[in-house]
Amino acid sequence: MPTLSTVNNGNNLSDLFVNIIAQARFTAEEESLMLGLITQYNIGAQAGTTIQVPKYPAVAAADLTEGTDMSETVVHTSSVPVTVTEKGAQVILTDVAQMGAGNPADELGTVLGNSIATKIDQDIIATFRDFTSEQGNMAGNITAADIFKAVATLRANKARGPLYGVVHPYVAYDLKASLTNSFSPNTSNDLVNEAMRSGYIGTIAGVQMFESANVLSFTDLGDDNAAGGSGDNADTSNVSAGAIFTPEAIAVAMKRDFNLEAERNASLRATELNATAVYGTAVLDNSFGVRLNANSEFPA
Repeated sequence: MPTLSTVNNGNNLSDLFVNIIAQARFTAEEESLMLGLITQYNIGAQAGTTIQVPKYPAVAAADLTEGTDMSETVVHTSSVPVTVTEKGAQVILTDVAQMGAGNPADELGTVLGNSIATKIDQDIIATFRDFTSEQGNMAGNITAADIFKAVATLRANKARGPLYGVVHPYVAYDLKASLTNSFSPNTSNDLVNEAMRSGYIGTIAGVQMFESANVLSFTDLGDDNAAGGSGDNADTSNVSAGAIFTPEAIAVAMKRDFNLEAERNASLRATELNATAVYGTAVLDNSFGVRLNANSEFPA
């Protein structure tokens, strides 16, 4: 059984803890849905904890006349600040647990990796409520028509790049049900057939649709990822805020990605496993995202 002094570098750990670190990092990188859908800035080499992301206005081209000089366009830039903060989770691995059955390296690595991946996705998804354009109905279900309207809004705003949609699983269920029930049984349609076979919606109106339990099933006015609150911070139950957006709609500034350190606590006869990440999120371009409001009660 390995014994450790205070450890700050994964290269000094026993084989067991090296495996935990590898599994945790793999899980954190693989389990985050949202990181692959938005714009990322790696600011690990930059000083400070806030970056200013510049925004450039559109410049219009004009017809030219031969022999006549062009008129200059004055470009006024703005910026979006993104401030990074620490996020973390801790697990205590006791000496007795190390002696037990199972594979603590994989199991604890998965737990810690999932915790950081979940937190990253929750923080990115929390920016959905900042989109000023919206579709859907807080008391009803989203439909394919709502998605087409959201796409029309984004394209009218000249949103660039691929389109992604993320909704709560209960909202996704209602959407799948509306797609399959709104067509006659004799109608052959690839989207309907796929939804019936596997439950996967696929692409609607050019939007790659995803479902995630990290989309809260209530409106989190208290900004604490937990239901409840009172007064201005009273959360609205069973109201979910998904979104359709392009990668340029949301930014994440990554100061330090997933990191795991182990520290021996001899008097506890255990080892602390401390998983952390340092990052920040912000809406980069509000016109490139549309909030999808929907009722998120458990399907009847």
